[in-house]
Amino acid sequence: MTPFDLVKTRLQTQPPRRRPLFPRPPNNTCCQPLNAASCVRNMSSLALRSLPTEVVCVWEGGRFKTERVNGFFDALRHVWRAEGARGLWKGVGTTLVIGVPSSTAYILTYDHLLNNVLPPLIPSQTVVPLVAGIVARSAITTIASPLELVRINLQSTPPSADNPHTLRSVLTSFRNLVRNKGSLSLWRGLGPTLWRDVPFSGFYWASYETWKRGFAKNGYEGAWVAFISGAVSGTSAALITSPFDVLKTRRQALIMSSSNHRISQTIPLLLQIIRTEGSSALFAGIVPRIAKIAPACGIMISSFEGFGKLLAKV
Repeated sequence: MTPFDLVKTRLQTQPPRRRPLFPRPPNNTCCQPLNAASCVRNMSSLALRSLPTEVVCVWEGGRFKTERVNGFFDALRHVWRAEGARGLWKGVGTTLVIGVPSSTAYILTYDHLLNNVLPPLIPSQTVVPLVAGIVARSAITTIASPLELVRINLQSTPPSADNPHTLRSVLTSFRNLVRNKGSLSLWRGLGPTLWRDVPFSGFYWASYETWKRGFAKNGYEGAWVAFISGAVSGTSAALITSPFDVLKTRRQALIMSSSNHRISQTIPLLLQIIRTEGSSALFAGIVPRIAKIAPACGIMISSFEGFGKLLAKV
């Protein structure tokens, strides 16, 4: 699922769209700042190395051609062209370091809370999975937040095509950050991450258990039921929490940005995004996010249900 996650991060962290100098320039005319040296017709990332601007556009064939990525497949094409196939799996090592232990701890914590701790305290079958999901996700997210910060910055939009983010450059920036602002700065973005993960997890597990009980009433059980219930619940939760995902990614990616010192709080960042980019920017990357979350949630929970029952018999 890493390529989907990388594309989502790129869509959420690319520079905001800039207004052209004039609304409808003549055909094949540059729309660059006045100090630009020449008109560049090649719109590839490599053509921008010597230019001071982030976005170059040409009015050609009745539309602007820009270096912004516009949607899932365009983002895939840009990453492939600038960084090759390996670029689509950037951050996969950190993802595994985060994902394997955190997912294991998360689902075991949820299962223990669901079946042992909460039933004597909460009588409602609907509320128990919701509370169990919230508590489990809050704890694991807080613990794994520094590693998530590393992953986001590895996958975020690089300064230029010839200066991509690398693990060494990211870790160097983190060392400087800790030296200047202290160890707590490694938990930057934890607030919006919890705003995303807590409602996501609560809604996901409440929905999942409801779907599973519905299938069971009609005599359907097994890993495929878990997969469908997990995928549907994950998709619904992703749609609801998408704005918080954008805020979390922006907050954590700003650590690599020169504008980092100007915006350090979630609410000011939210207001700035709405004011400068519109409310639609809060749903940037929603397609690759759902394309990742739906099968990932289905695979995770069906594997847990399937292997769990198999191991219980051993």
